[in-house]
Amino acid sequence: MSAPRAYLDHNATTPLRPQAREAMLAALETLGNPSSIHAEGRAARALVETARGQIAAGLGTKARNVVFTSGSTEAANLILTPFLQRDQTTAEIELLLLGAGEHPAVLAGHRFPAARVETVGLDPEGALSLAALANTLQCNTGRRILLALQAANNEIGSIQPVAAAAALVHAAGGLVVCDATQAVGRMDATFAALGADALFFSSHKIGGPMGAGALALASDGLHIREALVRGGGQEGGRRAGTENVAAIAGFAAAFAVAKESVASETERLSALRDRLEAKVAEIWPETVFLGAKGPRLANTSAFLTPGQKTQTLLMALDVEGVALSSGSACSSGKVKSSHVLAAMGLEEKAALRASLGWSSTEEHVDLFGIAFAGVAKRIKARRTVA
Repeated sequence: MSAPRAYLDHNATTPLRPQAREAMLAALETLGNPSSIHAEGRAARALVETARGQIAAGLGTKARNVVFTSGSTEAANLILTPFLQRDQTTAEIELLLLGAGEHPAVLAGHRFPAARVETVGLDPEGALSLAALANTLQCNTGRRILLALQAANNEIGSIQPVAAAAALVHAAGGLVVCDATQAVGRMDATFAALGADALFFSSHKIGGPMGAGALALASDGLHIREALVRGGGQEGGRRAGTENVAAIAGFAAAFAVAKESVASETERLSALRDRLEAKVAEIWPETVFLGAKGPRLANTSAFLTPGQKTQTLLMALDVEGVALSSGSACSSGKVKSSHVLAAMGLEEKAALRASLGWSSTEEHVDLFGIAFAGVAKRIKARRTVA
């Protein structure tokens, strides 16, 4: 029998919820292309449209304003374009503003030329600086502006001032797109709360399957003049390709459970996070917890252990049965320098990130504590010998 493991990397992906699995299995029994007009096709279409309605209602918009994608990355690539237009406006957006801590899907996934992109800095707790944003808007008075701002940072969990930023941008005549990937199911991520013009998120962050996501528009007046994936007329002409019916059904099922349990999970996960951080502080008193002085997600703890290489700690903890992340792992699986930490004015290249989710328990946190204590003891013993 294999030794138990503690999975504490829910910000990367979270396990499939039973409700999502059940919905997917039922959908897999449905034959038909959702674009076909026969009975089988209509049955598949009904599953897609039911899911669309559920997600739209949960976000506070109309069903026709929800576009299913393969995930947040595709959604970011689709919506972050100079050809995003409001009402009857035909002019292109002239300037894209990016929060300095945005996910690489946003930083590299937009469709603006480099000369039309500016970055807005963060404060020491990892939140967007509203003063810097106001200054940038003032310096660009009269230009058509789009701000891309995440609802919560994926690396350290800092909750971003989206509503306040949106008020500033809207007053300047601009638009706001919110990356709600880490926020849905963990905080109030509705249009009413965020004040954004569009938002997007991924299924696998809330207990649904990988390979599904959604882009949602706040109103009928927002249009994407140039689609990213072109072909058939699926998704109202905004995203071609046959819909992944089973994944969409699982996505909607996970969304329903995640949204319903936001309040209770916030309370439960914040207690688990505090328990974890107390263990870390006891074992390694010099530890610095990032973003802890500002609002942050209940499920996320990012911390620095002075003098230690993050990759070494990650590997040692993995051997001990604990899965964490640096919050900045690249496609090769190696730890690279974090642009988020740099934007916060920190010299460290990366931090350890423990992120909890619906399947996390006290036993997982306690297993982490035992593993972390063992790793710390060995490191300190080597220091003494040296």
